[in-house]
Amino acid sequence: MAEHPDAALVRKGYEAFTTGDMETLRSLMTADCTHHSPGSSRMSGHFKGADNVLEHFGQLMELTNGTFRVEERGIYPDGRGHVMSVHKWHADRGDRGIEMDGGLFFTIVGGKVADVDECVADIEESDAFWDQAAAG
Repeated sequence: MAEHPDAALVRKGYEAFTTGDMETLRSLMTADCTHHSPGSSRMSGHFKGADNVLEHFGQLMELTNGTFRVEERGIYPDGRGHVMSVHKWHADRGDRGIEMDGGLFFTIVGGKVADVDECVADIEESDAFWDQAAAG
């Protein structure tokens, strides 16, 4: 059975993110794509526009000295323009590491990602990780 096109799109996005292929990632998003990150940390908020979303992803890498990584665990389309994905993310920052389950809820319009809502297993722990002072 062939993979649903929306699931294939999200899978391609995970692969591009994992390999740092920002041009491919950009090509998968609408120009006005929005990414919503939970919590109240420096990495929380609403990032509108492909450039701002990619800048947000760059910050994940910058703040973790390139250690931020995601392991995709499942991709589930609804056949009506939405895809839910689940993953585990890992990162090191300063003298602290984190490993947490999370997920993304995608809205697909015209074969491209238009909106992404991010969820994490523990918002308070995620906030604490991103807001800690980085060790020199």
